Amino acid sequence: MPGLLRGVARTAVVAGTATAVSNRVSRRQAGRWADQEQAQWEQQQQQLAAQAPPPAAAQPEDSMAQLKQLGDLHDSGVLTDEEFTAAKAKILGA
Repeated sequence: MPGLLRGVARTAVVAGTATAVSNRVSRRQAGRWADQEQAQWEQQQQQLAAQAPPPAAAQPEDSMAQLKQLGDLHDSGVLTDEEFTAAKAKILGA
């Protein structure tokens, strides 16, 4: 009987050690995979940010409304003839 108990005890120790080592290896491997997935996700986010088009600029007012406002400023004497001409050319894209 003592030989049988010794054999059972040895088997239990070996099986317990193997289970502990296996679990530790599995946790370490899962951690590495999680780190790799995180790195890939961050890289994808950086690529998407680089590919994203810039935000659209605010739509300028209607050219006619801008010209009317510019004309009002010129008529009231706020703008000189030169300033009025330069601003009008800029609005018209000339």
